[in-house]
Amino acid sequence: MKGLKQSVKRRRAATNPIERANRKDDESFVKEHLCPTSSAWTEWVNPKTQDKFSLSLTSSGNLDDEDFDACFKLVEETSRPDYESSSVGWKPSKKIAEMKSPELRYILVKDVVGSIRGFTSLMPTYEEGEPVVYCYEIHLKPELQGTGLGSTLMEFLESVAVNTPPIEKVMLTCFLSNLKASAFYKKLGFEKDEISPEPRKLRFGKEFIPDYVIMSKVVKKQEPSKI
Repeated sequence: MKGLKQSVKRRRAATNPIERANRKDDESFVKEHLCPTSSAWTEWVNPKTQDKFSLSLTSSGNLDDEDFDACFKLVEETSRPDYESSSVGWKPSKKIAEMKSPELRYILVKDVVGSIRGFTSLMPTYEEGEPVVYCYEIHLKPELQGTGLGSTLMEFLESVAVNTPPIEKVMLTCFLSNLKASAFYKKLGFEKDEISPEPRKLRFGKEFIPDYVIMSKVVKKQEPSKI
């Protein structure tokens, strides 16, 4: 699974709730934007094996070198072939720089001995002037794929979107070659976004054919119950 961030021009409002959210420390971000229903969100049990895993949120600046290296290696393990076959190419230094973006938050999945077995990274940001929660990455070790953990991680991103007005959308980028990831996102309700590039004619008879798709999901605000 892959959440490749596509660079686009951003327009920011004068009073910016997105920047305020990004400036908060991790504890405040969890409490005010992730908004877990209970402290139990930090624990996850594999329904297939009953193995226990811990979940935690940390900003990129607070991620220690060992955990960062494990995250990078997991990206390489699961997605390097998709990068290599794309127009982007596999460029480790560029990917490392992106993964260290100061406004990124990581939700880490660790086993009982503290080894990272999966993660997602996210950022409240603007895409072509629209406020969104962008999923930069979501990667799981093979043994955790198909367990429901990926859906759980994506639900956290949706929760951040719901609890960070004026955001109403989660967005990501998926390589067209990654059919498994595309099917996963579609199952969760993601659709091709209107800003996703389309094939187009270039000069001298050449044609631009995108090898990725930008997908998004509009999250619905919960209406207060009427008694």
